[in-house]
Amino acid sequence: MKKFVKKLAAAFLAAVMGVSMCACGGAGKSGTTESAGTKKDTSATTAQTEATVNDTAIETEETTEATTEAAVTATGGGFDDPLAELSSREFAVRMGNGINLGNTLEATDNSDLKTDYEVSHWEMLWGNPVTTQEMIDDMKAAGLDSLRIPVAWTSAMDFMHGDYTIGESYLKRVKEVVDYAYNNDMFVIINDHWDKGWWGMFGSEDAAQRDAAMELYKSMWTQIADYFKDYDLHLIFEGGNEEIGDRLNDITPAINPKGATLSKDECYKKALEINQTFVDVVRASGGNNAARFLLIPGYGTDVTQTLDARWSMPTDPSGDKLLLSVHYYTPWSYCGSTGETTWGTKKNYEEMNTLLEGLNKYGEKYGVIIGECGVLPTSSGKMKPNWQLWMTNFFANCDKYGYVPMLWNTGDILNRNTHKWIDEELETFLKERSYENEIKLDAATIAATADKLIADGYELAPETFSEQAKLAGEGKAIAWIMWDSQDWNIVYSVGDAYDPDSKTGGVEATDVEVTGEGTYTVALDFTKTEAKHSTSTAFSAIGISNAEVLFPGYVITIKKVLINGEEYKLHGRNYTSSDDGLCTRSNLYNEWVSEAPDDARTNGGGTMGCSPRVFDQKDLGDIETLEITFDYTPGEQGISKNDANSKN
Repeated sequence: MKKFVKKLAAAFLAAVMGVSMCACGGAGKSGTTESAGTKKDTSATTAQTEATVNDTAIETEETTEATTEAAVTATGGGFDDPLAELSSREFAVRMGNGINLGNTLEATDNSDLKTDYEVSHWEMLWGNPVTTQEMIDDMKAAGLDSLRIPVAWTSAMDFMHGDYTIGESYLKRVKEVVDYAYNNDMFVIINDHWDKGWWGMFGSEDAAQRDAAMELYKSMWTQIADYFKDYDLHLIFEGGNEEIGDRLNDITPAINPKGATLSKDECYKKALEINQTFVDVVRASGGNNAARFLLIPGYGTDVTQTLDARWSMPTDPSGDKLLLSVHYYTPWSYCGSTGETTWGTKKNYEEMNTLLEGLNKYGEKYGVIIGECGVLPTSSGKMKPNWQLWMTNFFANCDKYGYVPMLWNTGDILNRNTHKWIDEELETFLKERSYENEIKLDAATIAATADKLIADGYELAPETFSEQAKLAGEGKAIAWIMWDSQDWNIVYSVGDAYDPDSKTGGVEATDVEVTGEGTYTVALDFTKTEAKHSTSTAFSAIGISNAEVLFPGYVITIKKVLINGEEYKLHGRNYTSSDDGLCTRSNLYNEWVSEAPDDARTNGGGTMGCSPRVFDQKDLGDIETLEITFDYTPGEQGISKNDANSKN
């Protein structure tokens, strides 16, 4: 249990130290704002209190210049920071709960590779103000003990010309923001975050560019590790973000126009290599980095793909000092969209509880940081319906398994200009679950509380919110239109699992049971949503649940599309495929796929002229109603592109 481990960690620290220390070597409580990572404690006054780490600060009479001496230094017998004595799991739970400084220092533009901008240009590029101490104070005041700072380091390096030097002003600015958190006795994570999409260089067809990607990565972390090597163990390095996975194949026109060469197995292999390189580079950098806790991104930071047998944690010569990072936005239609979607069916609870229990495969050995999580507000700036149910069950699972939740925030849930939370109940929720409050509870209460919250949530949950759910079931094939609007405000059942509860309020769907060969019509009506229409599409597809099992090899051939009652001309031919071997899919608009896969199915078997984007964002416009009629017939598997071209 998370709180039980916290109690053990706090008690251990008190026993080792004989006193309760400030988490950051005196910063924030000594009346100074110098770098906590560079303070020297010369006359600390201590007092024995209950076994916590935050209750008593070390009062200092003298401080040194920044970066001259670390609060934690290596000695012959190890480190004099008691955090170094903690296991990965103990350290993680000591981090409490956290939040991201999102859309700030990671803000960048992959079409603008200039390196001579002021740091503030990038910091404000995605709509946020320059970060101040007061903003971080707000986070700490809400009971958040950890801050994750996403960073785009290539904004300050001329990497396209082989110069991987990070600009001094950029390093200095990141340090200033780190110090804001240190002044509040917070743990801090810094990473490399998307960062113009340079990660796609790893999947380039150009061997020289693939080699350059690794050299860039090594140089980047050599510089970061050296610059922050004297910071104590409250600073955590995270080797990457969601890119260390499938996105190693990303294609970005200005950086890597020729890529996507890695197979799935090769992506896994390269991800393991990158993570091991990260550990090796940091450990070799000296200072306090020999004992620093390192955060290892799971495969794409996706829970399911990280649990795949092809993925594993790297080895570490420092022993038990590795943490695992994954993200949790499940289901995306609720957590990630800005529409008025809702959550709370038994299926929703089962999905969350199962995924988070499965993650404990790693949680039994490593501290697990859920580096991004939460429920994005609606486009109208409000929390989604039933957000309390999602948050309560999610945090209860984190307590149960010892995970550290870190909310994603871009200024939407905590406004950095007004210093106000989007909802007072959310602020209260976080305060009640602060580390300071949680360690006051005994282990039995912790266990009973977490288990009861999870059990009660499931017990009270309805089977469904949707009348359409009666169509679904084992042994049935249901056809529907997966839909995300271009502005992400409208969603309907996106994903290979048919879920009519996963929708924006007001969306009316015509879903049909498929019983075999025949002609079927599916439809969406957006006129009763708050917006009254869908703005084009960001992703869409026809899905047929269970069809790969019930009707293997069958093909979807679109016959007619009506948008707002008018016939729409397709841009190319649709094809049929499956991602999971269960749900049959025919893409309507999928920007993440460039062409029909080799196993695509069509009538006649050829794939010439087929496209994953038979809808065009530009000519769809505002959609009030959408109706698609298709034939469903036995078909042939796709053939090679050359054979298909010659055949057609």
